[in-house]
Amino acid sequence: MKILFYDTKIYDKETFEHQLVHYPNIQIDYLETDLSPQTAALARDYDAVCAFVNSDLSKPALDVLNSCHVRLLLMRCAGFNNVDLEAAKSYGMTILRVPGYSPEAVAEHAMALALAVNRHLHKAYIKVRENNFSLAGLMGSNFHQKTAGIIGTGKIGAAMAKICRGFGMKVIAYDVYQNPDLDFVTYVDLDELLASSDLVSLHCPLMDNTYHLINKDTIAKMKDGVILINTSRGGLIKTDDLILGIRARKFFGVGLDVYEEETRNVFEDRSDEILEHSTTARLLSFPNVIITSHQGFFTEEALEAIAATTLSNADSFEKGNISKGNEVK
Repeated sequence: MKILFYDTKIYDKETFEHQLVHYPNIQIDYLETDLSPQTAALARDYDAVCAFVNSDLSKPALDVLNSCHVRLLLMRCAGFNNVDLEAAKSYGMTILRVPGYSPEAVAEHAMALALAVNRHLHKAYIKVRENNFSLAGLMGSNFHQKTAGIIGTGKIGAAMAKICRGFGMKVIAYDVYQNPDLDFVTYVDLDELLASSDLVSLHCPLMDNTYHLINKDTIAKMKDGVILINTSRGGLIKTDDLILGIRARKFFGVGLDVYEEETRNVFEDRSDEILEHSTTARLLSFPNVIITSHQGFFTEEALEAIAATTLSNADSFEKGNISKGNEVK
């Protein structure tokens, strides 16, 4: 099997090459460019392409991949909201993903963001580097005995719930499907969660019914002084409404590992550019907002798991033994 790997970073190639020794039947060629309608034609003569969270797998791109006789789309991530599922199905393409590479990696990053905005670590770091040891503007609150509201209790949300419990927090959650393993969690409706939570952490997939889940109406239902964390998908939050809420001092702090405008930014060095008319720049102008570059998954353990599962998916497809839990339908 020949696979064309799009949007390659050094760490991608290292981890995949480390796992590739176990699959002598698989050959990978790596590209730095990402997958788009313009670059899809490079996949001619390949059996599969390997794509990531911001790859363009819209119908125009899939049209080109189909003309190149690509049979398999390998998503080296859990999400697949960037894939036109109907177009892929019409072409008979199989989509395989990595549903659970390291939920603890993302959940730990979510808590790191929550702690950082709560205790103003970003501001404290800069002050001390300038020999300013004043505590002015650095007061936070205990998480102990506060209420954490987890929206989405799949593997990552469950891991976050366990971390919050370890901090001595009361944990409530909202999800269409209740996780039976979380016997310490109280499930409530969304309105109650928003009204009761001191910390709201998003861990649900981006779908039609969750798009802009956090908007001016749901923000108005939150407690004043709430901390909001998003390590899931940027489209869960309507950014313009979030900015209005920040300006209205609704939030004690906001921590974002994902955001609506991230497509051009994520994993790229744009330090020499001026981000004019940029939503990202507007968010970064607020002292109680921390943004990271979609790095929640970025641990050694997670990368190894992503590579192992992706290659296993390709091998299983070739042998006609697909894991149903990894297939997107």
